[in-house]
Amino acid sequence: MKNVLIAAVLSLCAASASAQLPAPLKSDVGARVNGMYPWLDTVYKDLHAHPEIAFQEVRTAGKLAAEMRKLGFEVTEKVGKTGVVAVLKNGPGPTVLVRTEMDGLPMEEKTGLPYASRAKAMSNGSESFVTHSCGHDVHMAGWLGTARTLVEMKAKWKGTLVFIAQPAEEIVSGAKAMLDDGLFKRFPKPDYAFALHSWPLAHGTVGFNSGPVSSNSDAIEIVFKGRGGHGSAPDKSVDPITIAARFVVDVQTVVSREKDPKEFGVVTIGAIQGGTVGNIIPDNVQVRGTIRSYSPAVRAKLLDGVRRVANASAAMAGAPAPDVQLISGGAAIVNSEALVAKTEAVFKDAFGAANAQRMPAMTASEDFSLFVNEGVPSMFFFTGVYDPKAVAEAERPGGKPIAFNHSPFYAPVPEPSIKTAAQAMSLAVLNVLGR
Repeated sequence: MKNVLIAAVLSLCAASASAQLPAPLKSDVGARVNGMYPWLDTVYKDLHAHPEIAFQEVRTAGKLAAEMRKLGFEVTEKVGKTGVVAVLKNGPGPTVLVRTEMDGLPMEEKTGLPYASRAKAMSNGSESFVTHSCGHDVHMAGWLGTARTLVEMKAKWKGTLVFIAQPAEEIVSGAKAMLDDGLFKRFPKPDYAFALHSWPLAHGTVGFNSGPVSSNSDAIEIVFKGRGGHGSAPDKSVDPITIAARFVVDVQTVVSREKDPKEFGVVTIGAIQGGTVGNIIPDNVQVRGTIRSYSPAVRAKLLDGVRRVANASAAMAGAPAPDVQLISGGAAIVNSEALVAKTEAVFKDAFGAANAQRMPAMTASEDFSLFVNEGVPSMFFFTGVYDPKAVAEAERPGGKPIAFNHSPFYAPVPEPSIKTAAQAMSLAVLNVLGR
C-alpha cells in the first residue's frame, strides 16, 4: 500500500511539473504588462537616474515601499538595514517569495543615455559616481510589474506573496542582513522563491537551468611582509614586491595543475598595493583577489592552494609568514530541479522554445543563495536586455561586442527588457500558486 501511495504521489508530481498555464491566463498577463508599461517606464528611468550603493538605498527603498502600499501590500521597511518586505495574503495556498535587489555600483556611467545617472555617494572613504550597471533597475521595474499584475489577477490565484527588495547584493551582504533581522521569523517562510537577473542576451529571451547557476565567491586579502630598504641595495632588504609577484604567477598553477580541468574554478588577483617611489623597497605589499567555483570540493582545493602558495612564496624569500585572509562571500545558487522543470514548460509555451532555453551557469556570485539554503525550493533565471541584432553581431567572429554587466556602457533596452522580466516572473509565480 505504501508503494502504491508513493507511486501515486510521484505521478501527480510529474503531471504537475508538465502542467502549463491556460492560454487565456498567459494572454491576460501579457495584456496587463503592456497596459501598465508607461508607469513602469517612468519608475525605471527614475530609479536608473538615482542609484544608491549598498546599504545606502534609502530613496530607492522608500520609492518601492510607496508603490507596493499603493498596490495593497502590507509593507515593512528597514528590514536588514534598508530592505523592504511586502506581503499580500489572498486565501489559502502556497507562499511565494519574489526578490529584487536595489543597490547600484560605485562607478561612472558612460552610456550617454538621456536618463543616465550622475549620482554620487561616499564609497570606501571617498566620493564616487554611482550607476545601475548590473541591471538592478530593470529587476526592480519587473518586480513592481509582477506585483501589480498579480494584484490585478487576484481572482485567479490563491496564496501569499512575499515580495522582498534586498539591499547590498553587490557586496553579497544584504540577504544575510535580512535573514539576521528575522526575515523568515517575522514574515511567512516561502514554499517557493524566485529571482531573476538581466543578462546580455536578446530581449524577449529567458535563460535558466537546474543545479548550480552561479558561483561560490571567496575574497583574497593577503599582506606580504618584507624589510624595507634602498632600491640600489636589495641585498640589505627583503623585497615583498618580488614575493607578491611570485605569488601572483604561481597561484595560477593551483587552477591549471591541481584542479580537475573539467570543473570550474578561477583565482583572480585584482589589486596589488605597495611602495611609494621607484627607488625604495617597501616593508609590505597588499594583494587582493577573488576565488570563484561551483562545487564545494573545488572551492576547498582552491582555498587551500591559495593559502599554501602564499606561505611558500614568503618562505622562499626568507620573509616572515604573510597575513592571509580568505573571506567567504556568496555561496553558489542551486536551483530546484523540480521547480525548474515545472517553470520551463510555462516559459517555452509563453516565449517560444527558441526564446526560452537552458544556459550554462554564470561565473559571477549572488547572495540569493542564502534564501535558497534556508530550505526553500527556488529558481533563479535570466532575462535578455539587448537588441537581438546586436547580440547576433556580437556572437559573429570579429563582431562588435556588447557591454557586459558591470560595464560603464551597460545599457538595457528598457521596454522589451522590462516587459519580459515582468511577464516571465508573473507566469512563474502564477504557475505555483493555488487556483
